Amino acid sequence: MEAANNSDVSIDSSQEASIDSIDPKPQVIYRCKKCRRIVASEEQVVPHEPGEGQKCFKWKKRSDNPYNEPPQCTSIFVEPMKWMQVVEDGCVQDKLQCLGCKARLGYFNWAGMQCNCGAWINPAFQLHKSRLDECHL
Repeated sequence: MEAANNSDVSIDSSQEASIDSIDPKPQVIYRCKKCRRIVASEEQVVPHEPGEGQKCFKWKKRSDNPYNEPPQCTSIFVEPMKWMQVVEDGCVQDKLQCLGCKARLGYFNWAGMQCNCGAWINPAFQLHKSRLDECHL
């Protein structure tokens, strides 16, 4: 058998440059740590500006941080999704549980909630990073 001749396919230099310049950003999905079910992807994450840290909290909620460094967000905030059954039931606030294993993944509140960085997110559908696996595809 003879190898196929690829002379019919030609790529000019402008097409080569555009192919090389495409650098796809790696896709991130979030899975339940307990049962590995996909609960969110990067497209559903709602970004927020980091708050001013401890200054944003009441005195009783402040912790003694001698290094005074800005806190890293321990949660991600997402858009409401179909697997969030309590949201569809009409609750104003409740826990978010995994559909597969019923593990508590976070909370939601239509009135909003405060991230540990100090920023307020309204409405808030919070998933704790400690309960999720972050998978890069």
